[in-house]
Amino acid sequence: MLGENHSLINDFPDYQDLILKLTESDDGFAQDNKKYSALDKEIRTLELNDAPIDDSAMHQLKHDRAELKDALYQRLLDAST
Repeated sequence: MLGENHSLINDFPDYQDLILKLTESDDGFAQDNKKYSALDKEIRTLELNDAPIDDSAMHQLKHDRAELKDALYQRLLDAST
């Protein structure tokens, strides 16, 4: 779906409290979450504005977002145990 918001809190609502806690207490998590949010916003903007970007560049942006999301999710799992 084009323009869908993939923020961590939207995608992992069960971890909302932990996301907020780690954002406040873990600088590395906060920085990675900020990068992830910026990348997600860039992708949404490109999709919604039908911006001229070739498929391989868009694929790379989405790949980078997925890698960051996976790493952040793993940190959420580690912190929740």
